[in-house]
Amino acid sequence: MSETYKSAGVSIEAGEETVKRIKGLAKSTFNKNVLSDIGMFGGFFEIDKSGYKNPVLVSSVDGVGTKLKIAFMMNKHNTVGQDLVNHCVNDIAVCGAKPLFFLDYLAVGKLKPDVAEKIIEGFAVACKENGCALIGGETAEMPGFYAEDEYDISGTIVGVVEKEEIINGKHISKGDKLIGFPSTGLHTNGYSLARKVLFPKYKPEDFNELVNNTIGEELLKVHKSYLPLIQDMKKQFVIKGLSHITGGGIIGNTMRIIPKGLSLSINWEAWEIPPIFKLIQQTGSIEINEMREVFNLGIGLIAIVSKDESEKLIEYCNSKSEKAILMGEVV
Repeated sequence: MSETYKSAGVSIEAGEETVKRIKGLAKSTFNKNVLSDIGMFGGFFEIDKSGYKNPVLVSSVDGVGTKLKIAFMMNKHNTVGQDLVNHCVNDIAVCGAKPLFFLDYLAVGKLKPDVAEKIIEGFAVACKENGCALIGGETAEMPGFYAEDEYDISGTIVGVVEKEEIINGKHISKGDKLIGFPSTGLHTNGYSLARKVLFPKYKPEDFNELVNNTIGEELLKVHKSYLPLIQDMKKQFVIKGLSHITGGGIIGNTMRIIPKGLSLSINWEAWEIPPIFKLIQQTGSIEINEMREVFNLGIGLIAIVSKDESEKLIEYCNSKSEKAILMGEVV
């Protein structure tokens, strides 16, 4: 009996079925700037330069990490796509940029159209919410490389910002204030440590009173997009710097935009650490400094503004139902 691609574990039929299912999802994110159809060798996006004097493209690429393991355990695949898009959007939004388009990469051990459709559905939902188009991607079936019921995803975002409006932290100075904005949970970082300490003791479906949720659902909460908040703040205030709190924690990420010779003073008592982080720390007997280096601890975004702007910014954001926390200063 001769060998075939299918006998090697790759199904062309499953690939064709997946493309058929996701075409409509991707097209639902298109706008007048998208010139290509899904299935071409490249995605075409016409840049509208009319609203810019000197437009600069901003790009970023990222993954979701081992949060995917929770999705596998829960057999819930429609949220990790949102996580990926929102994470990528935040990374360019803190530079002052608005997203234009997004491309995804999905690699699987065995391509299951039902699962792939749910993942892409998450991409489409978040792309529409963030006003960007899902113009292309790659789906790779790789038997022997990934387990049959597992996959990995990554994404690339491209956005645009007026050159004069780039936010890069270069004007940050001593005495500037740090204003923090809550996360929805772990977002997409720290899951290797969270899984290591939680799952010997709990199952994903276990309800926990401290978090008032099942462990799995709490860990799968969608990474928040801060794009609307950032764009709104930019119009009202002089934002000197913005930090997206991902791997490396509050200090590690915020120091990336702090000029040489300056540092941070964080008031760690300024906000209540969400229960999921307390559960992880207690269960694993984790030192507080380790927690601060690994997790966002309930703060997903930090804005750095002058002392004079800080109180007005907090009042404004709170009036818009966006909780703002004075959590430290530049020293």
